[in-house]
Amino acid sequence: MSKGFLVLAQNTDTVDYVQQAYALALSIKLSQNSIDNISLITNDPVPEEYQSVFDRIIPIPYFNNDINSNFKTEHRYQVYYASPYDETIVLDTDMLMLDDISLWWNYCSNHNVRFCNRIKNHKLETVTDIFHRKAFIANNLSSPYFALHYFKKSDEARDFYKVLEFVCNNWEWCWTKFAPNEYQQWSSMDLATAIAIEITGMQVLDTLNPMEFIHMKVPLQKWNTDATSWQNSVLYNFTGDLTVGNIKQQKLFHYVEKDFLSPQIIKKLKELHGG
Repeated sequence: MSKGFLVLAQNTDTVDYVQQAYALALSIKLSQNSIDNISLITNDPVPEEYQSVFDRIIPIPYFNNDINSNFKTEHRYQVYYASPYDETIVLDTDMLMLDDISLWWNYCSNHNVRFCNRIKNHKLETVTDIFHRKAFIANNLSSPYFALHYFKKSDEARDFYKVLEFVCNNWEWCWTKFAPNEYQQWSSMDLATAIAIEITGMQVLDTLNPMEFIHMKVPLQKWNTDATSWQNSVLYNFTGDLTVGNIKQQKLFHYVEKDFLSPQIIKKLKELHGG
């Protein structure tokens, strides 16, 4: 069965998500011992120098020009329909893969759908996000992370993504129905996924799931400051390995702040990749 990573990138006026996907692809090629296939879903131009690191570059299947939400999340359920692989790990673009994660594939292959539900801060401490997930907590919803999840082409996965498609296309109604407390004023894939889990009752989360990532949103770092940027609060260095506060970061790093991906980091990734 074919296996690979998948990212969906939609550029904005201020953020080059295709460039982020390119950096992520380079980091996957550098870190993985077995499965390093990665495909890109985008309707934006992909520079020629980026193209060779992707298995495939796939147009968004059902592109809707009328979507005007901040992050155009309503397109993201389409990863299931667009994936060229039998087994897929979906990632957000603003991530770097730092270690081999073959164990994730071994575990997930026993299931049809699995979502990450564990995050860490840069100190490698497991944390619960009570700052950004008030709607989840107030409505007794589960806490999945769409930024890192797995699916196998199967009836169960197809059924789940059909429900997720409905939630994404009718998110305001679904928020009112399933998450009225601490009402969230914007569309998000995490809340849509939590509601799809609620509707279907499918077991797509479990405590044995090894998938996790380091989440660099400032409130999760447990600093006694009013910092608005983690980059201004702690020293970090990327040489192929990434240290933050003199702590070597592990597995998957979700840097969040878009300006972290500097020309110097991209240059280093290219050098390590061999040009």
